[in-house]
Amino acid sequence: MYKIGLIGAGNMATAIIKGILKAELVQPNDIIVSDIDDNKLVPLQGLGVDITKNNKALAESAHIIILAIKPGVYEPVLKQLRDVIALDTIVVSIAAGISIKYIKSFFDRDIKVVRVMPNTPALIGMGMSAIAVPSNIDESTAKKVETIFAALGKVDIIEEKLMDAVTAISGSGPAYAFMFIEALADAGVMEGLPRNKAYTLAAQTLLGSAAMVLETGEHPGKLKDMVSSPAGTTIDAIYALEQGGFRGIVMRAVKACAEKSRYMEK
Repeated sequence: MYKIGLIGAGNMATAIIKGILKAELVQPNDIIVSDIDDNKLVPLQGLGVDITKNNKALAESAHIIILAIKPGVYEPVLKQLRDVIALDTIVVSIAAGISIKYIKSFFDRDIKVVRVMPNTPALIGMGMSAIAVPSNIDESTAKKVETIFAALGKVDIIEEKLMDAVTAISGSGPAYAFMFIEALADAGVMEGLPRNKAYTLAAQTLLGSAAMVLETGEHPGKLKDMVSSPAGTTIDAIYALEQGGFRGIVMRAVKACAEKSRYMEK
């Protein structure tokens, strides 16, 4: 059995731990978590995992180390770990803008680094994680990382050069979806719906529509046309969206996010 270490005990780390335990990938005492904040560590003890404030001790005992920390904290943490990470240890980065090359630059040996971009729906087991696996990672090692994130939702393997696009679509995408749900609900309230019912109608509609795309495999345009009767209500709504530049606004938002991700890249 292998040990999994997480440096950082925030929301995403907690989601990863709960996913691992629910999938029974390892036993609770095979997970060790490090953070400087007791308020984040103490609640995790209830899950049966080991906690510490010593990143080096964690790195010496874990076979897989997930860096669940903010991009600005990577440099000091990697400097702590540079002398203790073994060649067979897998380091997993989940931060936007932190490249595999940047992480490896802190080490004088060819360590194993995998880059993953999860998203916040992982908190409820419905996440989307994109995984970039470099050439020095064998298939069985990559599979271990894939299995961890598959416990949080869906996974896909991509080339690292596409990670900025992934960040802009699935990484930041939940924020766009939440804004659309909020806008739909506001419109429902404007039309007389109670707000709680408007949120339920809007959120379930997006959830069901997304499930149709994934489960039917049909083009989204075809599914849209199924709702749009000739001279009906839906086509008038689509016309209003197109007049407002809906598609272009979404594409510009994704492009802006991807450009910011490239700017942050280390």
